[in-house]
Amino acid sequence: MASHRRPKQPSRTRVTVLTATAAAAVALTSQAAQAAPKPSKDQVKAKTDTLYEQAEKATEEYDGAKDKQKKLEKEIADLQDKVARGQGDLNTLRDGLGSLASAQYRTGGIDPSVQLFLSSDPDDYLDKASTLDQLSAQQIEQLKKVQEKQRVLAQQRQEASTKLKDLADTRTELGKKKKEVQAKLGQAQKLLNTLTAQEKAALAAKEERASRASARSVMGDTKPASGRAGAAFQSAQTKIGTPYVYSASGPSSFDCSGLTSWAYAQAGVSIPRTSQAQANIGTRIYSQSDLQVGDLVFFFGDLHHVGLYAGNGQILHAPRTGTVVRYESMSTIGGPFEFGVRV
Repeated sequence: MASHRRPKQPSRTRVTVLTATAAAAVALTSQAAQAAPKPSKDQVKAKTDTLYEQAEKATEEYDGAKDKQKKLEKEIADLQDKVARGQGDLNTLRDGLGSLASAQYRTGGIDPSVQLFLSSDPDDYLDKASTLDQLSAQQIEQLKKVQEKQRVLAQQRQEASTKLKDLADTRTELGKKKKEVQAKLGQAQKLLNTLTAQEKAALAAKEERASRASARSVMGDTKPASGRAGAAFQSAQTKIGTPYVYSASGPSSFDCSGLTSWAYAQAGVSIPRTSQAQANIGTRIYSQSDLQVGDLVFFFGDLHHVGLYAGNGQILHAPRTGTVVRYESMSTIGGPFEFGVRV
């Protein structure tokens, strides 16, 4: 028979202890919340600037991997095309050798050495030099062509296989870098969401005033842009106000090296896609006073940011996520000026 005992009620002492514990936990949580005040808009900006800088560094690495992927895909396609054509040439050579053997058979039987070749690797045959005197000069030449074609094909297939593995590794790296960029941007956006609309507007207004001041300084520069650098700079000026988007290279959005590579392309000059690669394409200029309008200018020790020199200590660049192509003082980039490059 089932028991009908009334369940034991918790003692008054135990209820009192649990209530006190819960109250203490609430009090500690409240104290912790009070101990971590909301960061000011300037603190938020400083933190988001750091995150954006880290995202830009990862973006340049992402751009480099994407550029490498594009080159590898083209190289692999070219190699595969060569292999296909080479296999066709090899088949033609073999058909020709077979025709020689058929003709020889009709006139008195297939030479034993030719028969050996047709059923085995020609390398194996040619190693048996003692049999060469049994072939005609035409057959020897044909065999050597087949052997060379097979060697080239084997080398091209191996090269294509190596590049395919490299491509797979590059695609894996691309995925990692993309996640890294998105994570940094997500953290920055989460911080910005803690600001009020008024605080966001104040930060935007401050950046706009700085950009206008830089533009006025550029307009007062007495050194006009000229040549290819001048043409590139003028093209970049037409994109002022265009949004920054990571890994974008125009014409409706840009990242930093996307803007510089696009601008020079409009001037008829092809330069590499990433800032690190762009740093190695011309004459380096280490003194800011020697820079000319249109020179590439690089910042941070790892060179992950690049812009175009605009004169009077200003640059024209695509700064970071949340901004647009604009003028800015070199002193406010957030990292040290490393050098310029005259393309």
